[in-house]
Amino acid sequence: METTPTPAAPLPFQAIADLMRAHAAARPEQVALRQGERFLRWAELDAAMDRVAATLQRDGIAPRQAIAICGQNSIDYAVLFLGALRAGVTVAPLPTGTTVDQLRGMLADSGARILFADASVPAFACDARRIRMDDPDALRDWLVPAGTQPAPVTVQPEWAFNIIYSSGTTGTPKGIIQPHGMRWLHVARADGYGYGPSSVAMVATSLCSNTTLVCFFPAMAKGGCAVLTEGRFDAAGYLALAERVRATHAMLVPVQYQRLMAHPDFDRYDLKSFHMKFCTSAPFPAALKADVLRRWPGGLVEYYGMTEGGGTCILEAHLYPDKLHTVGKPAEGHDIRLIDEAGHEVPAGEIGEVVGRSGAMMTAYHNQPGKTREAEWYDAAGNRFIRTGDVARFDADGFLTLMDRRKDMIISGGFNVYPSDLEAVLREHPAVADAAVVGVPSAEWGETPVAFVVPRAKAPEAEALRAWVNARVGKIQRLAAVRYLDELPRSDIGKVLKRELRERYGGEG
Repeated sequence: METTPTPAAPLPFQAIADLMRAHAAARPEQVALRQGERFLRWAELDAAMDRVAATLQRDGIAPRQAIAICGQNSIDYAVLFLGALRAGVTVAPLPTGTTVDQLRGMLADSGARILFADASVPAFACDARRIRMDDPDALRDWLVPAGTQPAPVTVQPEWAFNIIYSSGTTGTPKGIIQPHGMRWLHVARADGYGYGPSSVAMVATSLCSNTTLVCFFPAMAKGGCAVLTEGRFDAAGYLALAERVRATHAMLVPVQYQRLMAHPDFDRYDLKSFHMKFCTSAPFPAALKADVLRRWPGGLVEYYGMTEGGGTCILEAHLYPDKLHTVGKPAEGHDIRLIDEAGHEVPAGEIGEVVGRSGAMMTAYHNQPGKTREAEWYDAAGNRFIRTGDVARFDADGFLTLMDRRKDMIISGGFNVYPSDLEAVLREHPAVADAAVVGVPSAEWGETPVAFVVPRAKAPEAEALRAWVNARVGKIQRLAAVRYLDELPRSDIGKVLKRELRERYGGEG
């Protein structure tokens, strides 16, 4: 089995939409997209992409301008995304588990003139034209006649491919600009993992997430079939579908692997068609990796990196079963270093913050130059790296072991939740004198946020405060519990000892 994660030499840039046109010409009758009983063959998908591109051009959406898409995964969502890319238009895929204020802020920040949304997205006032993408009549009324050809667009690698927004409850979440060149390198990196015309990739996470896109676009660029699951993730439904479609590839977050492996009938499903499975976006316990390797056919690859790009580590778990406690080695062509709090590289074997550099890096945070500068580190030669905020150590074999997350980010169900955002909301309550939020283990979500609060004289019941906060944040950010303390534990220099809070919560009961 070929396992090289990246090609031996850099390949010349190719636009993903152009590669897809070539696959449509070569295999017009092969299924390219499937969801439930609906599917599109490659020729049909190519024509649908042309129709979307031509309609955007009719509406005056020029290359490098943006549209936004918000809703549940669907074939129409995928077609709109792919058709926009053919027109050279940037896509801002907005998360659904956010508040109206967050959506309004992200939409305004992206500059999108059109918002494609489904019924899961509440109505709100905005400057963008809103089109119901789950309403066939609305889409038909918007689209130009079938068969209309768009004006050719020569996409450049530095153009923005998409803008992915980080989570946030205060202000505007950061928009991460990923260029076409970065997406192309993700496709090139996947060359050794068996994607091709016969591959069938399961898509069970949201198309608004970079986690999903690092698997979805290689499947499309290599001419395979992407199978979109329906509704909320269900272990039994996923396994049955994978067996039925003879799936070869999957990208899942750790909590999904956990639910699948715990299903009582897991071993009854025929999963021998799988060639490779991937995981990213959250800590992947070594014991869970070992269970997947033991019981699920095919290879297992863990990616460690950021949506912002920079350095990526890859653990080919099936090749290195003694390294399951690590996140692997730097990908070929990726430069990963460790620095101390002063920004100096640490000696070999010592712990430091992970910074990374590669060809796959974000351009910037959209409209936030200050935040962009905070995310960058430059070495003595002036080379630009992206800071991760994660603390780690390399072992003697060059494998990276994560020690802690300096930013204390919580990853719940594969999505990033920032404690500082929740802490800011808590402090808006008049009865809250101080607050700290930490992530604690969750059987359902992997991690979930819990708040520790120092109250003022008249504090509401903890459950009432939790409900007050949860009414003001997105679904993925909701607090699982609130605990009152007389004071927060702090270090000698005043830092809140969040590890102690996690241990205190874990010792309850």
